[in-house]
Amino acid sequence: MNIGIVGFGGMGKTHAYAVENLKYFYSPLDFSAKVLGVCCAHFEKAEAACKVFGFEKAYRDEDELIADPCIDIVDICTPNHLHYETLKKAIAAGKHIYCEKPLCITDAQAQEIAAMAREKGIICAVVFNTRFLLPVLRAKELVESGRIGDVLSFSGRFLHSSAADPERRAGWKQNREICGGGVLFDLGSHTIDLIRWICGEFRSVSGLSQIAYPTRLGMNGEEWQTNADEAFYMTATLECGACGTIAVGKIMAGTNDDHSFEIYGTKGSVAFDLMQPNFLRFYDATAPESERGYTNIECCGRYPAPSGVFPGVKAPVGWLRGHVGSMYNFLDCVHRGVPCAPSFDDGAAVQRIMEAAYLSAEKGARVDIK
Repeated sequence: MNIGIVGFGGMGKTHAYAVENLKYFYSPLDFSAKVLGVCCAHFEKAEAACKVFGFEKAYRDEDELIADPCIDIVDICTPNHLHYETLKKAIAAGKHIYCEKPLCITDAQAQEIAAMAREKGIICAVVFNTRFLLPVLRAKELVESGRIGDVLSFSGRFLHSSAADPERRAGWKQNREICGGGVLFDLGSHTIDLIRWICGEFRSVSGLSQIAYPTRLGMNGEEWQTNADEAFYMTATLECGACGTIAVGKIMAGTNDDHSFEIYGTKGSVAFDLMQPNFLRFYDATAPESERGYTNIECCGRYPAPSGVFPGVKAPVGWLRGHVGSMYNFLDCVHRGVPCAPSFDDGAAVQRIMEAAYLSAEKGARVDIK
């Protein structure tokens, strides 16, 4: 299977790493896959990537990449506001698609894309890579098997410090014109997906948006007015009756890649922290009172920890393993010709929840998920 990557920044490199290293994590592989080529905003960058990483083709634009009959899979790693048009082209060309989150920047776009993909019969996936971390997989298993009973409450957080310094220039993910939203899109989409995947569908949300630094330096170094949420807070109800909170932000000093959740049930609870990625905490409320207490369930995958400057000094041990697992899950589905999850329907569902949260923050009222 030949993959063409559209956009080759940090996530493009991460996806290419995942493809290249599948053979080390999944042996023997039932299929073969490689990154055939890339395209970037500037052709020179695509050429440089080919030289450094050994790709065969540097494309001048995404149209050339998508039209290439040698390309089986289009991997989209561009800024959010570009996804919609690229997705439509790739679907029309009958390519299988692996797309970074969020799927699109509006609910209407996401629903349209999901419907188009279903009608075309292609295999698609949204990169909710945190699903594939071992403690998260174990948490879902414990919840689904009834070990914590009926889910009553939950709490999820994804906190960064990348915007905590008001003197630091804003990046494109902080610009609504490019990102389509703010931190809710960038970080919140992951947390919403995990809660929905483990606990069930959302029923209603109430959102609160925060801009801590209305004025900061823009990408060009000039004074710029912040136009996207730097933090976002939600309360939510689920179809199962559970209630909970989600908080995401990039203004939290002292945090790195602090993605965590707790899920509380009638018989116990589970808790996960990405900064402690080798363990899932489990509390069994059915145990004798004298034996109760959180247990650290060891979820180590017995794989070497990635090191160095890639993917970044803040990424905890195991972060790349989630991307490798996500890529394997998608390519295996393509190989077997079966639907993939997380699907575009999952991406569209998360998009609808985020849009409802933004609407709630704007109206100052709870919004039902329709």
